[in-house]
Amino acid sequence: MPELLRDHTTLRLGGPARELVTATTTDQLVDAVRRADEAGVPVLVLGGGSNLVVSDEGFDGTVVRVATRGIRPDVEDADGQGTCGGVLATVEAGETWDDLVARAVASQWVGVEALSGIPGSVGATPIQNVGAYGQEVSQTIASVRVWDRVLKGVRTFANADCGFGYRHSRFKADRLDPWGGRHVVLEVTFQFRQGSLGAPVAYAELARTLGVEPGGRAPLGEVREAVLGLRRGKGMVLDAADHDTWSAGSFFTNPVVAPEAVPEGAPAWPQPDGRVKTSAAWLIEHAGFGKGHGNALASLSTKHTLALTNRGDASAGDLLALAREVRDGVEGRFGIRLVNEPVLVGCEL
Repeated sequence: MPELLRDHTTLRLGGPARELVTATTTDQLVDAVRRADEAGVPVLVLGGGSNLVVSDEGFDGTVVRVATRGIRPDVEDADGQGTCGGVLATVEAGETWDDLVARAVASQWVGVEALSGIPGSVGATPIQNVGAYGQEVSQTIASVRVWDRVLKGVRTFANADCGFGYRHSRFKADRLDPWGGRHVVLEVTFQFRQGSLGAPVAYAELARTLGVEPGGRAPLGEVREAVLGLRRGKGMVLDAADHDTWSAGSFFTNPVVAPEAVPEGAPAWPQPDGRVKTSAAWLIEHAGFGKGHGNALASLSTKHTLALTNRGDASAGDLLALAREVRDGVEGRFGIRLVNEPVLVGCEL
C-alpha cells in the first residue's frame, strides 16, 4: 500500500507518495536525495510535517523522511581561565524542535526558550527562520551544514551567510522547485549563552504573562511554561484530541508594507528598511473572518484566526478553498495580499 502523507503532516492532509524513504543517518539522507536527483525523480524532504499542505493527489516522487537524531554540546571556555562563556550545540536535522528547547531550558542554555511548543524538526527551523514571542532561531544559530543538490557536496554556512530575514533565509530562497530547496539541511549548530534567566523578553503579551516589563528577564523554566500556556490557549500545541491543533500553525505571514498602507487601528512595527510590519490576524478579523469561520470540514481555529484547521474529514481542497476566501477577503477590504507561510506541495492558492 502507498504511504499516505496525511499520516506525516500536522494538518493530516495529503495523498500517497510514490516512494517514502526514512533516513536515520546523515549518509542515508544524502544518499536518498542524491539517488533521486540522479534518476530525475522529484524529491520532497519531510521533517515534522508541520509546515506543509500536500495535495489530495499526493506526491509523485520520492519523499525522504528525515529521522536523524543527536544533540552534541561543546562547552566553550570564553577567557581561557575556566570561565564558561557558552555552549555550541550541534543538532541533527531530524531532532524534534521542542525536545531541543526542553533540553536547552533544562541545561540552562539561553536563547530559544520563547520558541517552546513549536512543532516540527530542527532542520526546518533555519529554512523559515522560525520565530515566536520575540525570538527567532537566527539569533542563536552559529552555522548550518547542508547537502548542496546542485554542487553535489556538503557545505557549511555561517550565520552571516544564511540570509536570514523575517520568516526567510537563503535556504528558502534557493529553490529548485515549489516544494524543495537546493540545500538539504543536515545539521544545525547553535551558540547559546548559559544562565538561569531567559533572554530579555521582547514580546508584550509574554512580558505581561510573566509579570515583567518588556526587556525584563525571567527564569528559563518560567518562560517556557508561560509560552506553552499561551500557545495552548491559541491551539498552537499539538493535541490529537483537539482539532484546533490540526493545522500548519500560522497560515499567513504578517505582511510588511509601506507605512501608508497600514489600516487605521492596525498594529504597526517599523522595519529597518522604512516599511512597517502589521498583523495578519488583525487584518483577517477586521475583514470579517472570526474565529471558527468556515464549515464542518475546514475552518479557522476557534482559538486563533491565523490557523486554518482540519476539523477531522477535510481534504486539501477544502482547506485551500478557505485560505483563498480569507486571502481574497482581506485583499478586497484592505488592499493587502496575504502570503501563505506553509509550503504547498502539488497545489496552489
